[in-house]
Amino acid sequence: MAAERVTKEVGGRTLSLSNLDKVLYPETGFTKGDLIAYYAAIGEVIVPHLRGRPTTLVRCTEGVEGQKFFEKMCPKHRPEWVRTVDVWAPGPKRTVRYCRVDEPAAVVWTAQLAAIELHPGLLRDQDRDTPTHLVVDLDPGEPAGLLECIEVAKLVRDRLARGGLGCLPKVSGSKGIQVLAPLAPPCGFEALRDVALALAEGLAADHPDLIVTNMRKDLRPGKVLIDWSQNSPFKTTVATWSVRARVRPWVSVPVTWDELDAALAAGDPDRLRFEAPQALARAAQGDPMAEAFAAPDPLPPVDALGPG
Repeated sequence: MAAERVTKEVGGRTLSLSNLDKVLYPETGFTKGDLIAYYAAIGEVIVPHLRGRPTTLVRCTEGVEGQKFFEKMCPKHRPEWVRTVDVWAPGPKRTVRYCRVDEPAAVVWTAQLAAIELHPGLLRDQDRDTPTHLVVDLDPGEPAGLLECIEVAKLVRDRLARGGLGCLPKVSGSKGIQVLAPLAPPCGFEALRDVALALAEGLAADHPDLIVTNMRKDLRPGKVLIDWSQNSPFKTTVATWSVRARVRPWVSVPVTWDELDAALAAGDPDRLRFEAPQALARAAQGDPMAEAFAAPDPLPPVDALGPG
């Protein structure tokens, strides 16, 4: 028997939706219909973080306990109004045609595909060598966790400030924290990579008991990895306001430095866990990450971020 389908109007587009009762998160009962409802409600807020960018879809057609797959190539069966952007991938040595998630209807369309997570790149539109921001991805190695990431995020903030670069944190919706620093043009990816590497290596040299820059698993227990390699034209990072495919429908949400300080002082990382309803409530109060992108700073020189 064919799955029952319903139609939904989003921004003047008509979408055909199916399997709304399918449970994606067994621990909470959160369904595909709940996922679609969240992305429909957050659409106007999340789109500025996606528009014009190559976006990887993390699809979980059997729910978060099933197989997840990263879909970089935009599906051929996409609606004609879903645009794409081509990016050269040096690994496989081919051009990848990513989806562009440019409007709320496109966000809901990805949810219909059970694309729980949306991962945009750092470039926008067809400009191949103009990253819009620096991203510092902090990933803890057990037994380190979110609280250790807060300590490192504050070190990142202070080091970037030394170079005149403002930044804002967001919880990843998983184990870590990401710090985003909006950049004023002109800025190329080669210069961005050099700055990101200098930042990571400088902090690791100053705090070797807390920070590593090498992904080797044997080096990471009890420390926080600064993944500087995300600052590349062919890498993508989970979007602000994206749901995550974890045990619960946590969301990657912008937070304030005061909130990080309070969680660290209380020793309570759960203060920084936000599920879809909580994320919607926060978004209704405004999007601090969007405000940060309205006032970008120039990329600092490499020597402003080294050890010391």
